Amino acid sequence: MESERQTRKRRIDPLLKSLGWRIVPFNEARPLTDLSNCAIEEYPTDNGPADYALCVNGEIIGVVEAKKLTLGPQNVLTQAQRYSRGFSVSRLNFDGFRVPFLYSTNGAVIWFHDVRHTLSRSCEWFQNNPNEHTRLRPYQIEANNAMEKAIGNRKRKMLVAMATGTGKTFTLVNEVYRLMKSGVGQRILFLVDRRALAAQAVRAFASFEPEPGLKFDKIYEVYSQRFQREDFDEAEKFDPKALPQSYLTDPKQGDAFVYVSTIQRMTINLFGRDAIFNIGDEPIDDDAEKLDIPIHAFDVIIADECHRGYSTGELSVWRKTLDHFDAIKIGLTATPAAHTKAYFKEVVYRYEYERAVREGFLVDYDVVTIKSDARATPSSIRSITAAFPRCLFSQLTICHIFPMRITLSRLVATFSAREIRSYRRLRAGLIVRSKESGSFGIALNHTW
Repeated sequence: MESERQTRKRRIDPLLKSLGWRIVPFNEARPLTDLSNCAIEEYPTDNGPADYALCVNGEIIGVVEAKKLTLGPQNVLTQAQRYSRGFSVSRLNFDGFRVPFLYSTNGAVIWFHDVRHTLSRSCEWFQNNPNEHTRLRPYQIEANNAMEKAIGNRKRKMLVAMATGTGKTFTLVNEVYRLMKSGVGQRILFLVDRRALAAQAVRAFASFEPEPGLKFDKIYEVYSQRFQREDFDEAEKFDPKALPQSYLTDPKQGDAFVYVSTIQRMTINLFGRDAIFNIGDEPIDDDAEKLDIPIHAFDVIIADECHRGYSTGELSVWRKTLDHFDAIKIGLTATPAAHTKAYFKEVVYRYEYERAVREGFLVDYDVVTIKSDARATPSSIRSITAAFPRCLFSQLTICHIFPMRITLSRLVATFSAREIRSYRRLRAGLIVRSKESGSFGIALNHTW
């Protein structure tokens, strides 16, 4: 097995030389002003010796941390950061970093961090590993590429707007895999505003197969908050894994996991129960408590359906929760509202309903109104759905019911009758007829 020294001599030294660097040993008696375009071996710093210090015109401008070929270099970039802070004699200073260009490599893969830009991340893996999952549709690949490009351009907040029914969650689950595989993000927080949506997300991660024969949760750990039986359908397996508390309070560099949580619970974890008093109507988890969670607990935060959970009276609370973390933040929605765009800044990708219909991924619809103030129950829903036995509730339209009028709002995804019955707080709303197939569905006002 090749040692680290052998890797340096056989692989890293030749790479440096091919790029014009001259390899020289550290010599305390030789001033830096005598050196240029040199890679100085074992250069001493206040925090230990750097494997290579890159010197140009008498000034150290880069640090290279080497590892043997069998080790991945992404997790040792922090060592180069530590050495950069240890160059106390340098005239340069970038928020405590005294050397700007940091590298880690095993001779086969190179990771880079330009500390002059605090948002910098190495995205070389994305270019070397094109997004070719066989189940992805062309626009889903476009969405993934847009997010990766935005991250490569050092954006820390971004918004993805995709029409309901076009597979937003599937698209993001695939992107989470790519972020984790590339090392851009290892600790991922997936936020929703309902336990039922959290349960859906856990199922999405568990069923996604990013590599042939391997489900996502067999490659990376997937955790959630504790669920209740009613968060799942009757026939569904009910064994999600609750996140160990230490993953939140004592995050480790080598941790790689996805945590699916409601934003209400995360707010309690950060600021206590009083922080969400009179906010929303989701029941508070009995086991939720305030914890000491550091700002670096997560690398990436995905806020699903972010137009809902971060508006009006909830806005300042939810923003405070998101702002606590020093992480890349991706908002996901079908209806980007003004307040949503104000927080997440830029819509990096948009896939409109009209385009989805035009490209054949969604079908258009007609609407037939029903006047009803009766509160729906599972039995009443079953009686309605019995009139349309072939209905898959395709392209349902959400409506807000007010006295004497119905206001159309947006589309929701495809649901079966069984899935519709699993939700609570439903009201009778609309019958929707597909223009293409002529089939009917019932659209229900609910509290998502």
